[in-house]
Amino acid sequence: MGIEKLDETYAEAFEGIFIRIILTAEDLETLKAAAEECTSTPSIVIGRVEGGIEKYLSEKETPDGRNGVIIQFWGGLDPSKQLEDSVKKFEIELSYRIRQDILVKPFTSIFNALDNPIGQIDTMERIGHCGDGFEWEEDLNGRRIINVPIMVPDFRIERNLSYRRGVMGGNFWYMCSTKEAVFKAGNRALDAIHEVPGIVTPFNICSAGSKPETKFPWIGPTTNEVYCPSLKDRIGDRSKVPENVEYIPEIVINGTTLSAVSKAMKVGIQSIWDMPEVIRISAGNYQGKLGKYKIELQGLFT
Repeated sequence: MGIEKLDETYAEAFEGIFIRIILTAEDLETLKAAAEECTSTPSIVIGRVEGGIEKYLSEKETPDGRNGVIIQFWGGLDPSKQLEDSVKKFEIELSYRIRQDILVKPFTSIFNALDNPIGQIDTMERIGHCGDGFEWEEDLNGRRIINVPIMVPDFRIERNLSYRRGVMGGNFWYMCSTKEAVFKAGNRALDAIHEVPGIVTPFNICSAGSKPETKFPWIGPTTNEVYCPSLKDRIGDRSKVPENVEYIPEIVINGTTLSAVSKAMKVGIQSIWDMPEVIRISAGNYQGKLGKYKIELQGLFT
């Protein structure tokens, strides 16, 4: 059991930009609702913002002494454009997430949680001005905070949120013989992965691995048919689904560094490779069409 289950392949990851924030709220129920809703649509494939929960914080770990959570938001980098263009697009899409999923939750606040940035996003233009000109600023232990007056007073956000480059799209597939293993193995892997600092899993257990080529480009990435168990009989020899495999879930990992993503992949894989219901472990790659990072599965263990 173990490394012999690994395909001789690699996960293809790519570079993105991200911010890291602390979200706080008055009560745990509101905090959890805001955190889960603002990260619930990992839609970078259509040019929006991808998010994930890194970890929850105690009252002693937050700037305002309330319960909190660390969240990462990610945006893609367009290699054909200047960094500033990608940042501006990211800023616009990020503002929708914050305004629609966090600001509307009672008594929420957002603080910067990223060190060593390559730049900062000024939140006044697209979030602070939700106060319609009545917003004001104040200092909180050296942080410059915008107060946005709303009908349940009030939403607060740190004016400057830092961003830097990171690694998106680290991944592995765990090929299962039973439906139960999809969740049993997936949750075990996620628990192990979330012990690694600096990473998020925007899709958690993902059932829809895709490919760059598509017959329907206006949709974006479509199904990776050669790995769809339900198409095994229809496509014949083209199928790459191994014998006895009925389900192929994917776990996608974004992280602050390549080493963090690699470590998260390693501990996630290692946590499930002794499960009899996990037949094979593989990964998604696209012959270099998507990203510049190639994380060799077997190389994680040598």
